[in-house]
Amino acid sequence: MPITTRPTPPFPDASHMAELFNSGLACVSLDRDNLERMLAAQLGTTAAAALARHYPGLFSNVALFLPTAEFRAMQELVDAIESVAATPAYHRAVLADAPAIAQTDPGPAGVFMGYDFHRDGATPKLIEINTNAGGAFLNAALQRAQQPCCAEMAAVLWPPVADEFEARVLAMFREEWSRQREQQVLRRIAIVDDQPEQQFLFPEFQLAQQQFLHHGIDAVIADAAALDFHDGKLMFDGKPVDLVYNRLTDFLLEAPAHRALRDAYEARAVVVTPHPHAYALFADKRNLIRLSNRAQLSQWAVPDDVQSTLLQSIPTTLAVNAGNADKLWAARKQWFFKPARGYGSKATYRGDKLTRGTWATIIAGDYVAQAFAPPSERVVSNEDMSVALKTDVRLYRYAGRTLLVAARLYQGQTTNMRTPGGGFAPVFLT
Repeated sequence: MPITTRPTPPFPDASHMAELFNSGLACVSLDRDNLERMLAAQLGTTAAAALARHYPGLFSNVALFLPTAEFRAMQELVDAIESVAATPAYHRAVLADAPAIAQTDPGPAGVFMGYDFHRDGATPKLIEINTNAGGAFLNAALQRAQQPCCAEMAAVLWPPVADEFEARVLAMFREEWSRQREQQVLRRIAIVDDQPEQQFLFPEFQLAQQQFLHHGIDAVIADAAALDFHDGKLMFDGKPVDLVYNRLTDFLLEAPAHRALRDAYEARAVVVTPHPHAYALFADKRNLIRLSNRAQLSQWAVPDDVQSTLLQSIPTTLAVNAGNADKLWAARKQWFFKPARGYGSKATYRGDKLTRGTWATIIAGDYVAQAFAPPSERVVSNEDMSVALKTDVRLYRYAGRTLLVAARLYQGQTTNMRTPGGGFAPVFLT
């Protein structure tokens, strides 16, 4: 059930309309009472109240307005990436230096692929690809709790795209199971992370658990270190686990605490999604080096129109090494630096903020440099003042289908979910 687009609304310039709203419509569209009621129905009143109290920067009061043409351009780029990623030439290049655990495809496509964009007019810029993108369950609840904040908004906006989210998610996990286990019955899912109750997005784990339970699938939230593998079965709390919804940021399952999960995965004793093979194909940031390199794309015989789409929307990305370090330092204001196997905003740096000491760490580490693509802004009302926050847009995808679209509003170098007035925001198409 992919997200579908409607004909462009009858406005002279939908892009101009979106920018008018983003820059001048700071009124509140989030019905927080309704959001709390919905969360209370799933998590219980106490947990819902705690979510609002302890995570003040999680949900923004406003929506982000996105022209339909930009949304289509984002989808077109993701389609282009996924078409190239399906080719044997891409597989050979990407897997040539991948570890053994990532070499073999176990079958599942990987739930909740995340494609993060900065807006740049009709040509959005892809910033990152994630194989365990968080926030989807929270964003679905957030979208349902919106209300038109004025007559102008009610007149032009399409409704949220989260209406069928629960059905899409259930179908996605069942499809992942069937890709590896065919007609067997899915009985138990474990949502796995390190010390999950300490994770910032723990409330999302609870929402996922409740959704699975509601549809008759036993579901537990498990610390990876508490898993046990013996007699050919992955066990948690004395019971076998059929499928692991993997929220670990140890993408290749290298940590000692993840040994049981790694052994079970390599033995194909459990279905893991997302898994190391999907990470190697999509989320290793070195892949963006190849996908933004015209010579490489031509060598793979990628069609010209697909090449054009990739090169227009993926900022040039380079591996940082001793050979290009001096040139990159001299032009550092034009670049953003990220660890090749990092996640989120961990150890990422804008070039114009770098010190010599940090630069030495980057050169010694496994980093990529990505041409800086500035984020767009969204004006919010914060303590009776209008404040411009930076924005990014995330497409949640599965097996060629878009599940949900959401935004994040923030201040600083990268998203942080702690900015007053910022956090997750729904995306409305104009």
